[in-house]
Amino acid sequence: MGWLTDGIGEWIKQLFIDAIMASFESMFGEVNTQVQDIAVQVGQTPAGWNAGVFAMIRTLSETVVLPIAGIILTFVLCYELIQLIIEKNNLSDFDTFNIFKWIFKTFVAVFILTNTFNIVMGVFDLAQHTVNQSAGIISGSLELGSDAMMETIRASLEAMGIGELLGLFFEVQIVRLCMLIMSVIIMIIVWGRMLEIYLTVSIAPIPLSTMVNREWGQVGNNYLKSLFALAFQGFLIMICVAIYAVLVGSIASSDSMHATIWTIAGMTALLCFILLKTGSISKSVFQAH
Repeated sequence: MGWLTDGIGEWIKQLFIDAIMASFESMFGEVNTQVQDIAVQVGQTPAGWNAGVFAMIRTLSETVVLPIAGIILTFVLCYELIQLIIEKNNLSDFDTFNIFKWIFKTFVAVFILTNTFNIVMGVFDLAQHTVNQSAGIISGSLELGSDAMMETIRASLEAMGIGELLGLFFEVQIVRLCMLIMSVIIMIIVWGRMLEIYLTVSIAPIPLSTMVNREWGQVGNNYLKSLFALAFQGFLIMICVAIYAVLVGSIASSDSMHATIWTIAGMTALLCFILLKTGSISKSVFQAH
């Protein structure tokens, strides 16, 4: 009867090994899908990410926000004209060249306001080029769960007993659930960035209408800094994803499978945390506030 008991034990062992391997393959597949989706999402411009939403935002900006920006621009230009006239000893030392300077500023201000979306899209086109260039360099390292890695995992499982495999099976299911939750968090972070971009773009005419004034111009300058920070946040996200892929790909050689799966979960949690920090890091770099 010993051969029967050994056969049943081996069958149960292989059953657990196959189930654990299937869970690992599914887990790595979900991570790969999420990581590749991040690379695709952050490389999109506002117009390319969702054309319908962008068209709505542009229409609202041009029909609702732009008239308000025009009123603000009129006030700013009138204020600028008054400042130019009275700054030279209350008209007693007035230079007529100031009028030409004011006309030039008016032309520049109107040009900026009428080309608001071209300026905004230029910023995001520049950032998209940077992100796409980085994606072309690091895309080869974004695939987790290679054949060699899976063979290493299977070899480690073959050396375990049934009891240990049973415990490991439940651990893998828990980690899969955690990583599924974290993948949703990552999706929310990436999509939230795009929604933040749409909200920022929608009011672009108002801050840009203040650019030509020395006192009010800080509003427009800070807006442009925030715009660059949002645009290049995608580049920082790509770097985070690349580092994550390299780190996860290097822990499969661990002697303890328990340590391996929990390290993968920890790395994914770390990825979520650092993705949340990319916004503040980017704003810090561009001095946006």
